[in-house]
Amino acid sequence: MTTIELLKLAKAASPGLMAAPEELKNTAIRLMADMITKDTDLILEANEKDLKAADGIISPVMTDRLRLSHERISGMADAMRKVAELPDPVGLVTEKTVRPNGLEISKVTVPLGLVAIIYESRPNVTSDAAVLCIKSGNACVLRGGKEAFNSSSAIVRSMKKGLGAAGLDTDLIQLVKDTTRQSSYDIMTATGIVDALIPRGGAGLIKACIENAKVPCIQTGVGICHIYIDGAADLEMALEIADNAKTSRPSVCNAMECIIVNEKIADRFLPALKKRLYDDRIGDGKTPVELRLDEKARGIIDGTPAAEADFDTEFCDYILAVKVVQDTDEAIEHIRKHSTHHSESIVTEDPANAEKFLNLIDSAAVYWNASTRFTDGGEFGLGCEMGISTQKLHARGPMGLRELTSYKYVIRGSGQTRN
Repeated sequence: MTTIELLKLAKAASPGLMAAPEELKNTAIRLMADMITKDTDLILEANEKDLKAADGIISPVMTDRLRLSHERISGMADAMRKVAELPDPVGLVTEKTVRPNGLEISKVTVPLGLVAIIYESRPNVTSDAAVLCIKSGNACVLRGGKEAFNSSSAIVRSMKKGLGAAGLDTDLIQLVKDTTRQSSYDIMTATGIVDALIPRGGAGLIKACIENAKVPCIQTGVGICHIYIDGAADLEMALEIADNAKTSRPSVCNAMECIIVNEKIADRFLPALKKRLYDDRIGDGKTPVELRLDEKARGIIDGTPAAEADFDTEFCDYILAVKVVQDTDEAIEHIRKHSTHHSESIVTEDPANAEKFLNLIDSAAVYWNASTRFTDGGEFGLGCEMGISTQKLHARGPMGLRELTSYKYVIRGSGQTRN
């Protein structure tokens, strides 16, 4: 079946879901989660095929994104159940007025319709995207990366069992079988069929969608995230935050890619940072973080000289760009120049500097004394997420249920005509 035929199948099924009551959607989601749990061994077998095929082709940190386990599959199912517990985002009256002529005008949330998601080799996105679409009344077409095709196929088969058991049309979830670029282009240009396209992946994928999409497209994902260690920072706190933001999962979009250090504390902080992220990790048998240092940082610690391009790179690896600045204003200026408007953080005990940073940094998520790794739908109480929107129109930051709805005006009258 062609990609366009799959899109049309999902589109044809969507009206039945748009009118579905909340409890039916919740029942379907819980059954989908149950089926994923029941089929864990089958999903792991499929994942093992993907891992073997990817061996030696993708990096270890990207392999970690691809790998599933009993724990990760259980976490996927738990996230689905949490979505079922959230309030229904459809049918909410967000505004209501009565005009002098008696017309009652309500602004009501509605599903987008057919949502297409193009994403890379992260099998958990398959379940996250599908469950958010079902709860928000949208049909979905999933176009995952070829490296995770077997895993995604197994997950979709399980979710379709849950949909069918609940009495919903299994065509509401479709997985594109063509993993060539042609299928992505077919989705990007499916005007009149796809109501919203959400690419979730690296810079290359986002760029391709921006340049080629003729359907509405929401930009997500690319994260050159910065943490600024202010001159008034608690250095122990700063080390903990930096370590978490860089090493907990370096392959994800909310991982820190650049650390900016105030020159007032650089002589104390940078040696401690090198010890924590490089020396200690080697001693513990872990992958060390390669520090790519600007000129000022190289005068304090040893590391790789930073090229200008390093400050515009999403490494998704154990690599960290390091810059030393004079003050908060210079840190803000650097972030403005190099940020992808995803997530930035300041570590400081100075409330004035913190407020300046929070007010002047124009990113989807801005933190004070916390790791950028919290930019996540689950951590924000959204159950899970469709992606992190780095644009401003329609949606920004972690995209949950409300971000997968639009609205319409419902007008109730009693025979009014316009003069």
